[in-house]
Amino acid sequence: MKKNGLIGFMPSSLMGSELFIRFALLLICVGFWYNPLSPVSFTVLVLAWLMDGGLRRFHQTIQEPFVQALLLLCVCLLLGLLWGEIPEHGRIKWIKYFMLLIFIPFYSLLNKERLPWVIGGLVTGYLGVLALGIYQWLVMGEQGIPLLGMSYLSFSATLGIGAVVVVCLADLSQSSKLRVVLWLVALALIWAQFHQNGRILLFATLTTVLLLAFLRYKSELAKFLGIAISVLMITAIFAYSSPVFQNRLVQVKSDIELLQQDNFSSSLGYRLAMWDVGLHGIAERPFFGHGTGVPESYFERTILTYKNGVYKDLPEFQHTSHYHNDWIEIGMHIGMLGISALMFLFWSWYQAFKKGQLSVLGIGLVSYIFLAGLTDTFIIFSRTQILLLMITAVAMHWHKRMR
Repeated sequence: MKKNGLIGFMPSSLMGSELFIRFALLLICVGFWYNPLSPVSFTVLVLAWLMDGGLRRFHQTIQEPFVQALLLLCVCLLLGLLWGEIPEHGRIKWIKYFMLLIFIPFYSLLNKERLPWVIGGLVTGYLGVLALGIYQWLVMGEQGIPLLGMSYLSFSATLGIGAVVVVCLADLSQSSKLRVVLWLVALALIWAQFHQNGRILLFATLTTVLLLAFLRYKSELAKFLGIAISVLMITAIFAYSSPVFQNRLVQVKSDIELLQQDNFSSSLGYRLAMWDVGLHGIAERPFFGHGTGVPESYFERTILTYKNGVYKDLPEFQHTSHYHNDWIEIGMHIGMLGISALMFLFWSWYQAFKKGQLSVLGIGLVSYIFLAGLTDTFIIFSRTQILLLMITAVAMHWHKRMR
């Protein structure tokens, strides 16, 4: 008997499992934005993966270099526990690295039939978050999205990722009218990002957009210069019209003045201190680091005597949970072993997009991840981490759908 509709022709026993799998994919696409729903959506996704024979196909999934890189980084962190520690009081922010593994069941479940559902779920979830964030900013006058427990940094990163993706889609589009529309959408997202705190995330967005424009028009220098000047002029207008951006500039000036007085109790000073102590720690144990879980307590111990205790009062300014840099953070945990694994991850991340015939998108997103990770542990930002992994999985399957 034929079955018509979304599922297509399949036995009724399979129809139920297929519906559950698609429900799981839709749930994770929307549910990861809301913290209380995340554990449920992750669990349902894994159950769907097991139901779909994910373990039997694991030997195929692990052939992907990106999957290998994710597993390698997590295995290195597990090994780091041998000379590290599991701190008391729940100070285990490093556990977020293991959230990267959610990519495996998500990617394994995708196929031609399920891909439109996932794209629809991702777009719907993103637009919903965007609407909530804009409402919080314009109506409530608040940063981030308190309803979702989403900080201004996470929301700013979400805007930046959206802008980069839209610019890449504009580059790939064959329609000049669609390119114009997509560029206008990207500018709108950047405009919204100017009204969120998070200077470096905004810098990462603008730098990535200019990089993409250069790669697109590098053989037409005059056109690239025209685009670059236009972007800079629009940026200046956005900056001038944004009270949030103006306030952040005032804060930067204040931070610099405090630094000149050897006072590191500021956003900029705190980061400089973290990087200084972190690089010192890596130099002490360059090959295998101080062990998974040690870096937090290392900072608190070291600042008491390092450089005559110039940083010893920083815990009163802000509690230390990470080193505000992807490379220093992983280097403190597991040294060059971890840094090498992270380099492999970045390389394979780009290769994943290239294999999906979306090299431009790969360059854009990997550049954005790298730049954002210079002043924060961006790779373990809870929501943006999952969003980036989902976009990567879709890109890897895209060329298969086009065959």
